[in-house]
Amino acid sequence: MAREIVIAPSILSADFAKLGGEVEAIDRDGCDWVHLDVMDGHFVPNITFGPDVVAALRPHSDKVFDTHLMIAPCDPYLEAFAKAGSDIITVHAEAGPHLDRSLQHIRSLGKKAGVSLTPSTPESAIEYVLDKLDLVLVMTVNPGFGGQTFIPAQLDKIRAIRKMIGERPIHLEVDGGVNVDTAGLVAEAGADALVAGSAVFKNGDYAKNIAAIREAAMAGVAA
Repeated sequence: MAREIVIAPSILSADFAKLGGEVEAIDRDGCDWVHLDVMDGHFVPNITFGPDVVAALRPHSDKVFDTHLMIAPCDPYLEAFAKAGSDIITVHAEAGPHLDRSLQHIRSLGKKAGVSLTPSTPESAIEYVLDKLDLVLVMTVNPGFGGQTFIPAQLDKIRAIRKMIGERPIHLEVDGGVNVDTAGLVAEAGADALVAGSAVFKNGDYAKNIAAIREAAMAGVAA
């Protein structure tokens, strides 16, 4: 049976002046999850928003809030993002010395736990925490900005992680440079959740863009 594909538009590429409306629009136009990129200007060279914005957006959609914390340290903020309405909270393996503790904390808050790897971090970094994961996020660009070019070398990492996951109920997500040209490649490599920012929001036709990315990904799964 072919894997189902999750499309998670990143609101990093949305119009921040009308963010609630943008979330409503992607919800209406066929997204599966809403991807929330949280950046601190320290772990990554950009600043986006915090838990108060997540809480303000929560009433605008019932879809899964997929919160990607590109912040360090992350542990002091996990409870705030959980209370704000995040459904999945993903932390970076590189963001602190106690990844296992961070994942346990997320789950203790009643949320699904994810871990993200930057392009230079090998998949071995998550080998011993697989039993505490609901999601693995592979960065296919260097985190910090939207609109970057996909790094093809990460396809091997995606394949390796898919093999590591095996039959475990863990989503394998990809974030960075995902569009109609790369969606099939990452899906063929084993990804089942695709984050897309500019490829969704680029021209205002969100429904068409989401459908095109999904179609490309499903073609990759079938390949």
